[in-house]
Amino acid sequence: MADITRRLGWRHLRGAPTAHIRHHRGGKLLHDGPGLSFWFRALTAALSEVPVDDRELAMTFHARTSDFQDVAVQATVTYRISDPALAAARLDFSVDPDTGAWRAAPLEQLGTLLTETAQQHALDVLSRTSLSAALVDGVTAVRERIAAGLATEPRLPATGIEVVAVRVMALRPEPEVERALRTPAREQIQQEADRATYERRAVAVERERAIAENELASQIELARREEQLVDQRGTNARREAEEHAAADAVRSEAEAARTVRLAEAEATRSVRLARAEAEGAREVGEARAQAQAAWLRVHAEVDVATLHALTGTRLAENLPRIDSLTVSPDVLTGLVAKLGARE
Repeated sequence: MADITRRLGWRHLRGAPTAHIRHHRGGKLLHDGPGLSFWFRALTAALSEVPVDDRELAMTFHARTSDFQDVAVQATVTYRISDPALAAARLDFSVDPDTGAWRAAPLEQLGTLLTETAQQHALDVLSRTSLSAALVDGVTAVRERIAAGLATEPRLPATGIEVVAVRVMALRPEPEVERALRTPAREQIQQEADRATYERRAVAVERERAIAENELASQIELARREEQLVDQRGTNARREAEEHAAADAVRSEAEAARTVRLAEAEATRSVRLARAEAEGAREVGEARAQAQAAWLRVHAEVDVATLHALTGTRLAENLPRIDSLTVSPDVLTGLVAKLGARE
């Protein structure tokens, strides 16, 4: 839409680079071109704005195949207005000099023309194609047929329209038919999934069996080695017992020999000790005899008084120690009487 501003009864139009502006006044063409900017009077000016950029036209329509199945076609047509003067002469692209908006709907007319033309060619090709073939190769066939049909359509060049590209995004049957068509493929996929599951389970079972066999073989080998270990332990125990017995025998023999040697040494020492004791006893006896003889010789030569004194001395040495002596009057009287009698 053109940008129009007001200034003291005049109007100023500023167009976009993608919009072709045509300005007539009194039947004469004053301005013609894209991206123009000029002043004009609203009462005498006739303005047209024709877009010259590429435009996308999305279309969706229904068709019927040769086996009487409804399908929906989604397509997009890219077009441009290559001859703005011709398009402005065939379609109403006039704009309001005050607002710059189109007074009619020219692009809707172009869309209707392109949609009906494309639909006509698509229906023509799908009506001779079965549903299964249309779902497999219908997109390419419909796109090529629409492009060829639009290229040969005489109304489009006469209106200044050039088709740039045609794209068909989807060609789909009705939901019930689509679900019915999906069922076999879905069943096949499910069967493949089930087959893969069964194969995976079979592989798992086989692996479990192999693992169980390996465990059993390991247990058998372990039992065999345990048996060998028990035999070896028995052999080692017997060998150890024999070695202990031999060591005990050697130790017993050594102990017996040592005992014999000790007994012999003890006997020798006892004999020597007995001899030494006998010799000592004999020598002691001889010494005592000599001492007794000497004592007797001495006492034989001493007088009786001396012997009595020695006897008293010896007796006094052997008497117990007297700490205190108590003399009663009776004893003292008797002693005094005896002493008096002796006098």
